[in-house]
Amino acid sequence: MKLAELLHKDVIKLDLSATSKEDAIKELIELLDENGAIESKEGFEKDVYGREAQGMTGIGGGVAIPHGKSDAVRHTAIAIGRTKQPIGWETLDGKPVQAIILFAVRKEDEGNLHLKLLAKVAGALARDEVCAALLESNSKDDIIQAFDEQEGES
Repeated sequence: MKLAELLHKDVIKLDLSATSKEDAIKELIELLDENGAIESKEGFEKDVYGREAQGMTGIGGGVAIPHGKSDAVRHTAIAIGRTKQPIGWETLDGKPVQAIILFAVRKEDEGNLHLKLLAKVAGALARDEVCAALLESNSKDDIIQAFDEQEGES
């Protein structure tokens, strides 16, 4: 599965009002719910926090990639959000985050697909132009294109 199949403008929000990790996760879960990706906001949120308890999802550079494998997910999806101001998050570099990429993964996809998607996103984020688009662009299309172009090159 290509990232482009999961990245859609309607699940990208470049002006999250969140001022905390919890608020950001709730806003992104709301986006996924509005777009039919999840059956139960509460069930999915519980599974996201279950994963958060296992270890940090802040990868550094102002980016976090929380994720949940859940029976509450109808179809595997990705939501992207960017906060107006950096927010506290447990990160590898000890710095706050401003971009959050939330993976909603069906329980059936928790093996290979889940790991492949995480690897694709991590690989994309290793590229300066993808990080710049994610953290600075005001265009949802530019963000999608940056991920898509990187995947096409790999």
